[in-house]
Amino acid sequence: MQETMHTLQVELGDRAYPIYIGPDLLDQPELLLQHVRGTQVLVVTNETVAPLYLDRILATLSAYEVASVLLPDGEEHKNLTVLNRIFDELLSNSHTRSTTLVALGGGVVGDMCGFAAACYQRGVNFVQIPTTLLAQVDSSVGGKTGVNHALGKNMIGAFHQPMAVIIDTKTLQSLPSREFAAGMAEVIKYGLISDPEFYYWLQTNIDGLLARDEALLAEAIERSCLNKARVVAADEREGGVRAILNLGHTFGHAIETAMGYGHYLHGEAVAIGMVLAVRVSVGMGWLASGEVDRLRVLLSRIGLPVDSPENMTVEQYLTLMAVDKKVIDGELRLVLLDRIGSAVVTAEVPRDLLVATLSGTS
Repeated sequence: MQETMHTLQVELGDRAYPIYIGPDLLDQPELLLQHVRGTQVLVVTNETVAPLYLDRILATLSAYEVASVLLPDGEEHKNLTVLNRIFDELLSNSHTRSTTLVALGGGVVGDMCGFAAACYQRGVNFVQIPTTLLAQVDSSVGGKTGVNHALGKNMIGAFHQPMAVIIDTKTLQSLPSREFAAGMAEVIKYGLISDPEFYYWLQTNIDGLLARDEALLAEAIERSCLNKARVVAADEREGGVRAILNLGHTFGHAIETAMGYGHYLHGEAVAIGMVLAVRVSVGMGWLASGEVDRLRVLLSRIGLPVDSPENMTVEQYLTLMAVDKKVIDGELRLVLLDRIGSAVVTAEVPRDLLVATLSGTS
């Protein structure tokens, strides 16, 4: 085993699992094989990732009854209709309750494979092999799975923890620049909500990260996963503190839904949402106004959008935010910052401040 591999543990009692982080992990078959249960394996991937990595995974699993299903690439395909392709493959090949699913791809693949694993015969094992930065630092960890609906993003899903997460940092070298930038939005989120030193470290090292320096990337991924693992261990099913992981997401999900899934990448919408959340936090008197500019500069340096879509109205925001998962008894709760590195969930935002922020007048 290479010394450069790091292992973190998501502490969830008898459902605890490891996160392996390092280069060339796809070429270390024992990492995956030790987490396969039963004799049948279905690899779920997409049309973009399959030509790059599928053959290596199938070779690793050659001793099993292994098959693969290729999904179309893109957030616009994250729906119940496409999800059925996974169930079709499982049922037509008589997969049993002891089967193992393997998610090979980005966040859409991971969410859909995980949801299929949660539903098939009321729950089967699966392993996450995320190949995008966003999936590596966020969606592959924590067991949140699901699909989108035309009226709301990620509103249909289940909590279902993987057996392991295998993060091969070499896969980031083939990642398109736009996808890489989108993943960086989630990396920055962890600094904002719980790790101020990490936030300042990102500002200092952003040039090296954008150049995809492997050592810096490995550190950024590990710090992100460590921050998420701690939150998940404290609140697996988002009954409390886990909601802070959604900084910028209430605004971002509204943008994705309004503009059509796929128009903005998830991380792009979250970047805009985080700027809005920081603006509201300033309006609440919790942050200095300079923090808005500091965040905008960092996101812009990465190549992420920082302004709301020109054709999106305040009414659209408010209507779509009203179906957010954090709404309880008709009361919208927002994730804000009372200081850098400290997030709070509150329903106390005055409507006029929210409207002013969304209209760009605050």
